[in-house]
Amino acid sequence: MKFTIIGGGSSYTPELLDGLFSRLESIPVSEVWMMDLDDARLQINADFARRMASKHGDPFTVHTTNDMREAVKGAKYVITQIRVGQMQARIEDERLGLRHNIVGQETTGVGGFACALRTIPRIIEVAHAMEELAPDGYLLNFTNPAGIVTEAVLKHSKIKSVGLCNVPIGMIMETIKYFGGEVADIELDYVGLNHLSWVRQFKKSGEDITAGVLEKFFENARDEWEHEITRDNMISTMSSLGMFCNYYLQYFYSTDTVLETIKGKDKTRGEEVLEIEAALFKQYADPNLKEKPEELSQRGGAHYSTAAFYLIDGIENNRQNRQIVCCRNNGAVPTFDDDVAVEVSAIIGKDGAKAIQQEAPAPIIRGLMQQIKAYETMTVKAAMTGDREVAFQALLLNPLMPNATGCRALLDDLLEVNKAHLQGTFF
Repeated sequence: MKFTIIGGGSSYTPELLDGLFSRLESIPVSEVWMMDLDDARLQINADFARRMASKHGDPFTVHTTNDMREAVKGAKYVITQIRVGQMQARIEDERLGLRHNIVGQETTGVGGFACALRTIPRIIEVAHAMEELAPDGYLLNFTNPAGIVTEAVLKHSKIKSVGLCNVPIGMIMETIKYFGGEVADIELDYVGLNHLSWVRQFKKSGEDITAGVLEKFFENARDEWEHEITRDNMISTMSSLGMFCNYYLQYFYSTDTVLETIKGKDKTRGEEVLEIEAALFKQYADPNLKEKPEELSQRGGAHYSTAAFYLIDGIENNRQNRQIVCCRNNGAVPTFDDDVAVEVSAIIGKDGAKAIQQEAPAPIIRGLMQQIKAYETMTVKAAMTGDREVAFQALLLNPLMPNATGCRALLDDLLEVNKAHLQGTFF
């Protein structure tokens, strides 16, 4: 079986491959293909992957290429984890937000918007290449903003595709840490979009443990939010809703204090990650290193491989089990269009992911969810058409953006900064 990583030069690649070795009986990978345009990082990761494989008896061969079509040809599973413009583009997104006095986070607000415009055309190229060269393959997307990118693939390609994020599996693993059990024992009534989600109920082996989970989280909230007012805002919201809120909802429920925190830092998160990655790749290049370093956890990819291979195992072995993924709505979440991407519990089997029918979101969460979904849908349209007015309208929809005049100035600035990555569209 051929397993392909588009973006094989990512610092996440060793984390991803580390999780494969314990699952080879159920996921019989014989070839790992790693594709990236950054040849230096690609070769470091490939050499490290070969040393890791050697330690486990060389269960698969490792191949590298700069040719995306060669990478996907005949692949059963293709994971996309690309960053168009590399880390510098993310840093520019964050600085763009600061210049306009708004949140410029990687996936939320203007940062996610800029990232989507750069990324969607490249992911669609991968999907279309798979239609031709790997028509029976599955495209599993980790590339941010994962929900928007997944919706683009669902709407503009016939290839089977599922979007993934490590946040839901992280919630499950935290629940297990405090309440015990296995992944299959924990069931979340999880509804929303990628990085905009709520958990209405936690169950362990059928027993409702929601109150206990919230109590335990409130006890440890200082680990999640350093700003006291942000923390209080999030706890107050969760207490009122009786629901657990995805970490990223802080950008909407405590916008001013989150922006204050971002502005108070000496470096953007992208600049911090750049330093972390430099240290990681120095370790990856060590010819004596044969297992992923502990420092990789600082990069923010906890349970990355768990999410990926739990999904692949479900597809490969037709498990018909329940997992939280980004997939086509198809009526599962009432009041949302069938063809949009939602992040919900789905049944995973040989045909991919099928969203589970669920209760309609209450107005208190549906309002924000509908607004952001409309913004995401318009963002996909803007990225696919290169239409400047559609891009402007997408920005107008997002509550984290400035007023109309401010959105126009923001868009002009964004397009100028990203001119090299947008290949002549929007101009």
